[in-house]
Amino acid sequence: MPVKTSKAYLTVLGVPEKPQISGFSSPVMEGDLMQLTCKTSGSKPAADIRWFKNDKEIKDVKYLKEEDANRKTFTVSSTLDFRVDRSDDGVTVICRVDHESLNATPQVAMQVLEIHYTPSVKIIPSTPFPQEGQPLILTCESKGKPLPEPVLWTKDGGELPDPDRMVVSGRELNILFLNKTDNGTYRCEATNTIGQSSAEYVLIVHDPNALAGQTGPDHALIGGIVAVVVFVTLCSIFLLGRYLARHKGTYLTNEAKGAEDAPDADTAIINAEGSQVNAEEKKEYFI
Repeated sequence: MPVKTSKAYLTVLGVPEKPQISGFSSPVMEGDLMQLTCKTSGSKPAADIRWFKNDKEIKDVKYLKEEDANRKTFTVSSTLDFRVDRSDDGVTVICRVDHESLNATPQVAMQVLEIHYTPSVKIIPSTPFPQEGQPLILTCESKGKPLPEPVLWTKDGGELPDPDRMVVSGRELNILFLNKTDNGTYRCEATNTIGQSSAEYVLIVHDPNALAGQTGPDHALIGGIVAVVVFVTLCSIFLLGRYLARHKGTYLTNEAKGAEDAPDADTAIINAEGSQVNAEEKKEYFI
């Protein structure tokens, strides 16, 4: 009895090792070029590496596949290059390894970025219309990494002229009882180990009485508009009356045209009758 045989092919998968990210040194200065490399070994067939920044995939990366010394498995590496800015501070960069042996559960490595940058400064007033006799608070909003040192306030390029009324508290400048002498340019400077930045605010103290007058109705303007409307109405009535009067007078004159040259009453009657006959023959149209 013949012996039956069968063949089976066994594919041995090489499970990739947990990936490692290299190339990051903290901190990184804003504007620097960063190069991160993710590497994994022991995969068969070669694993696939993908990059993400805060769960958003990055496509334009370099990919390298090398055969291991045992000539059975592979080492795969991928390099990510990009120039950092302040928006990258605190961002998580993820290297993900996909392979058929991982049962849809990829292996990942993560790196949180730390970016240092110069301060950004903005001055925020407590009111858009500072009025004489009222207080004003100017807040110097500064952001940077490292956190900026206590801010410096100046006015018109020099020190604050009235320390008793102009009190600095943290990042705020409190001006008590505004007056016209407080008008000028106020400057806020913020500094950290990376650099220095500043912002300016031009203060114009308004007269509260003038502001109240601006918010009320302009009676002169309203009176002028009413006068113009009345004048136009009267002119229209006058012109309409003249138009009607002229057309009425022309009609009566044409009707009595035959009596203009009559020497006596009898001739006038005859001429008038002739005019009526002519009137029947000639029609007049008034538009």
